[in-house]
Amino acid sequence: MGNVDFESGEENANENEEDYYAFLNISREASKEEISNAYRRLSRVYHPDKHVVPELKNKAEILFNKTKKAYEVLSDPHQRAIYDSLGVKGLETEGWEIVQRMKTPAEIRAEYEQLAEERAERLKQQRTNPTGNVTIAVNATDLFDPYEDLSLEDEYQGDFNFPNIEVSSMQFSQSIDFPLTQKDTCTLSGQLHTQNGVGGGGVNCSWRHIFSHRSWAEVEMTAGNGPALSFRGFRTLTNRFFLNGGTVLQFTPEGIRPGLVSTLAMQIDKHSVGYLTYHGGIRSLVSTSFVRDTELNTFNFAIQVGLPHSHVTFNYTRKILSQELKLKLLIKIGTFGGLVEYGAEKKVSKHSNLSFAVAVGVPTGVKLKIKLTRASQVYNFPIHLCEEVIPAPIFYATVVPIVVYTVVKKGVVEPFLKEQKARKIEKQKQNNLNKLLERRKEALAAQELMMATYNRIKSDEENKNGLIILKAIYGKLFTDRNIRADEMSHEIIDVTVPVQCLVKDSKIVLYENTKSQLPGFFDPAIGEDKLLYIVYTFRQQPHEVTTQDNESLRLPKTSHRTNIT
Repeated sequence: MGNVDFESGEENANENEEDYYAFLNISREASKEEISNAYRRLSRVYHPDKHVVPELKNKAEILFNKTKKAYEVLSDPHQRAIYDSLGVKGLETEGWEIVQRMKTPAEIRAEYEQLAEERAERLKQQRTNPTGNVTIAVNATDLFDPYEDLSLEDEYQGDFNFPNIEVSSMQFSQSIDFPLTQKDTCTLSGQLHTQNGVGGGGVNCSWRHIFSHRSWAEVEMTAGNGPALSFRGFRTLTNRFFLNGGTVLQFTPEGIRPGLVSTLAMQIDKHSVGYLTYHGGIRSLVSTSFVRDTELNTFNFAIQVGLPHSHVTFNYTRKILSQELKLKLLIKIGTFGGLVEYGAEKKVSKHSNLSFAVAVGVPTGVKLKIKLTRASQVYNFPIHLCEEVIPAPIFYATVVPIVVYTVVKKGVVEPFLKEQKARKIEKQKQNNLNKLLERRKEALAAQELMMATYNRIKSDEENKNGLIILKAIYGKLFTDRNIRADEMSHEIIDVTVPVQCLVKDSKIVLYENTKSQLPGFFDPAIGEDKLLYIVYTFRQQPHEVTTQDNESLRLPKTSHRTNIT
């Protein structure tokens, strides 16, 4: 089961929108000649003059008008450009500002993209961009205390004492962006922290101005643990070098305490960047680092020399894209001691990531770090398990999160997602019930109008031992392929007739469009994965094939040959 985003309530607005390319069975890059040929092919089936019976003539008129509309839109470069960008709704919008006959299709698409960017920018200015960080540190060292208190009296030695687990510190931060113009942004942020009953906090207000894509500048005022004023800036020096730096002026009763930070970076190659950083003032240090980030791996090697500590750090991340998983390893050695940290980060939904890490070090001991990232909110839960490096806390810190995650995922999350997806699909079906009935009626009418063409094509193919469709089924994923027409559920439809009508010169070509829009088809399972299953003969040899809804298909193929009689 893939990752299903249960945080988003968005419905698929284009589930039932007309797809003219799919209806004509042509590619989205089809030439004008291919569009005309497809139009003529369907016109021979649906033209009202081809039918004498009044009922069939009325049905044919409806489908012919649909064929004609698809041809008119796709054969006109301007309407086609609008349709490609906005769909049918774009064609129906009156007074749309980009519909000007003197513009080329490329200009229409470019103007549409520009308008979309401007709308997105306006929407961005109307909204804030809140980000937050919550850190709750837990002291659980009493769980794995390696020492025993032998000073207790005998009468108390048999008593059971619950381990003392407490919250040792908490930290909260929140920031909100206020876009003033396209180049100016004001940010208001605040922090609160407490540790062992003693706490503090601060409020920051900053203003950033973007001069160009190569440079920006920012000024920030801080109030809380003494007022401070800082200036920061960024500048791209060349195609390979950029500079980021600033200064901080902290106002104290003893006077102004200045600080300086500057980073020079060099783009070594497409995936690698080198950094040289200098901190001056209260904290004086120099550090250099090398970062290489590829599709599957991330390396980070850094050396820091200064106060209060000097250290060497190696950080490696392995990305497993198919499982949306990252495996991480950190090794850090310095004047403070040594540290090894390993863990994993998993994408649990569209907007949420969950990570676990175990840190083993001297003199810090063993820590379990849990982090949940939900959109722009970060929640950290570092748990200090032991002040000594012993096997038990390392084992439990490694195994317990994996077991808990697996149990919760299988027992709670996946059933919840499955149920929510089912409710969403059912809601889509209810919302689209009338349109579904209309499409079903149209598909049955199309199949009825195809019978003469079906009989002619089938007879021609039989006479030359060509491509003959024995059975074609379209709909929700199914396993029992031996389904009779009278046994089919409402989520599966028989499309033998329309598929045979697609045969031309003993061949069928279906493009990468949804097959629900083909003449004689409709979507019997909205929101579900669908397949097209075909059994056919070619040169009297049995064949069968199953293809995905949006997968291209060519018949016949030697790989489809079977021993079915």
